[in-house]
Amino acid sequence: MQPTQIVKQTLWARLRQWFHQERRVLLTSSTVASCVIILRFAGFLQSWELSALDQVFRLRPPESPNERIVIVEINEKDLQQVGQWPIPDAVMATLLQKINAFKPRAIGLDIYRDLPVKPGYREFIKACETIPNLIGIELLPDEKSLGVPPPPPLKVNNQFGFNNVVVDPDGKVRRSLLYWHVDGKRHTSFALQLALIYLKAEGITPKGSRVNPRYLQMGQAVFRRFESTDGAYVQADAKGYQILANFRRPSSFRIVSMSDILFNRVEPGLLRDRVVLIGSTASSLQDFFYTPYSNNLVKAAQPISGVELHADFLSQILSAALDGRPLINTWSDLVEALWIFGWCWIGASVSWRLPFPKKSVISMFLAGTGLIGICYLAFLIGWWIPIIPPLLALNGSALVITGHLAYLKEELKRSKDFLQTVINTIPDPIFVKDTEHHWIILNQAYCKFSGYPLEILIEKSPYDFFSKHEADVFWENNERVFQTGKEQENEEEFTDALGNTHLIATKRSLHKDAAGNIFLVGVIRDITERKQLEEELKRTAAELTRDNAELKQEEMQLRHLAYHDPLTGLPNRQHFHDCLHQSLQWANSNNQLVALLFLDLDGFKQVNDSLGHDKGDLLLKIVAQRLKACLRGSDTVSRLGGDEFTVILPAIKKVQDAATVAEKILETLSRAFVLDGDTVFVTVSIGISVYPLDSNELNTLIKNADSAMYRAKEQGRNQFVLS
Repeated sequence: MQPTQIVKQTLWARLRQWFHQERRVLLTSSTVASCVIILRFAGFLQSWELSALDQVFRLRPPESPNERIVIVEINEKDLQQVGQWPIPDAVMATLLQKINAFKPRAIGLDIYRDLPVKPGYREFIKACETIPNLIGIELLPDEKSLGVPPPPPLKVNNQFGFNNVVVDPDGKVRRSLLYWHVDGKRHTSFALQLALIYLKAEGITPKGSRVNPRYLQMGQAVFRRFESTDGAYVQADAKGYQILANFRRPSSFRIVSMSDILFNRVEPGLLRDRVVLIGSTASSLQDFFYTPYSNNLVKAAQPISGVELHADFLSQILSAALDGRPLINTWSDLVEALWIFGWCWIGASVSWRLPFPKKSVISMFLAGTGLIGICYLAFLIGWWIPIIPPLLALNGSALVITGHLAYLKEELKRSKDFLQTVINTIPDPIFVKDTEHHWIILNQAYCKFSGYPLEILIEKSPYDFFSKHEADVFWENNERVFQTGKEQENEEEFTDALGNTHLIATKRSLHKDAAGNIFLVGVIRDITERKQLEEELKRTAAELTRDNAELKQEEMQLRHLAYHDPLTGLPNRQHFHDCLHQSLQWANSNNQLVALLFLDLDGFKQVNDSLGHDKGDLLLKIVAQRLKACLRGSDTVSRLGGDEFTVILPAIKKVQDAATVAEKILETLSRAFVLDGDTVFVTVSIGISVYPLDSNELNTLIKNADSAMYRAKEQGRNQFVLS
């Protein structure tokens, strides 16, 4: 198997084990998260999440005022001084001219002037025509209004923008409009028109984003278009080009009254090179809106004026484009679902690992605080991350797991009571362990066998009482059953409280109650005596085996002595007869020739007489070695006694083959023999008979070969003679 395959199998095994261990947590997380996600995307949590967003706005640290914008308010006192509403065109023309004299970069008139308000309409028209950076407002028609057209003198040069506002179902404004299409024609918002004039002086013009050409980019900011499911919204009205509004705190802009302008009570540098917004703040005109900053836990909701609302929209565009102030971004639905599931898993996992209610409550509080802290910090850098759905998921999964643990605990108590009653009636030692390998139930026989009382053993593990080696073995055997779920029986060592070591056979199996609690049940049998008896039987059998081997060895030695010459190790006379008999039978069955050679040494007696019998015995040994060396493995060399040898040549093809072997023997034995320093020369006389040519009968064949050998001696020795 390749190393890569081994690694993959190991990882897969570990993954399966992890899923098995975490299945309850994963099941709870998936179920609770699915419910919360359904509630979230069905819109049931929208109002809560929007309220949470408002709270994050209010907790955000104050920002420095936006010095680029100045509001010229028309308050109740101003209305009383003018004496009528709408304000006469003459007063409005004077106000515009005086503001323009301070050389602001843009002027926004957040007051409807679609109809003349005498006196002074000509002066008003002239002011509009001579102030190129003046922007008026229009109200686009919608379901609630027929709309209001822009001031006629400003409409000619397209110096106006709509001031329509998107209001959420709870009456708050959280989004800003940049563009709107009516009858196929694009309309630009009041705030965006003013922003474009201001940014043009900074060399910034609108263009499409490189990431998405559909998105508007100005300077450092890309204004991502609002979608109907962004943030906490569900099927929200996403018509036009909307963005999420990143409001400043109320009173973030310099405000001067209309009277201050008209009576020259304003410093010249206050309005220079700024955007000046003119609008009503008088409560009697009811031009007010609610924003995330409107609510307060103590005071009643405080709305802001329409002119300040548009100042907020304008401020967001300018600060984002010029300063990189964060816009509000949101996650995709998929990422939000994963975010909810992640916190759901945290709640379930922590509660599962901390089954104690007090610890679980503290952990959930800390986790919830951490969740809120993460969302708050993310909002500071421009990300609106859901708070309510993951909080519900976190605490919901924790409650489900806590309830499940309570059920498991109650069911575990019932199971323990039942098992305790059952196993106490059994004489064998029995233990029950939980998945942490702790004893939870023990019968009286186990306590007696171990030598420890029940009160000491219960809720403990083997590592508290046994040697590490024994405890490791118990743990491994237990874990194997937990992992496989299969019943197993193992032989182990068990040392009791008195230090006596027993050999035991433990049968382990798993038990699961109605609640899914898993127990390991072990039944022990003491097999010490049986093992000792087995060891004794093994030793006895080993001794018998050894004795039999010695007898066989002696028998083989005796057999060898009976059939072999003790001096040369060659087959003796009896063995020679048996071999010859077998060779003749085989030759008869296979229609083959067998040659028999009788050999007698010439001059052996002289060696014995002159050099002694020891040298003569040594000579016989060397002769035997030379004979075996010059013959085939199938040929048989025997010593009949004294200096007489025989050679059996089975399966020869013709008589001449026997003569060839005889010549080889003569040549081999004619070479000098060195006997412990003495050099001697001997020759050999050979007689040959061939089966079945010379005889079909064994004894006759032997006599013929013997006679031929004697004739060889008579004819001069050192030669062979055929029968």
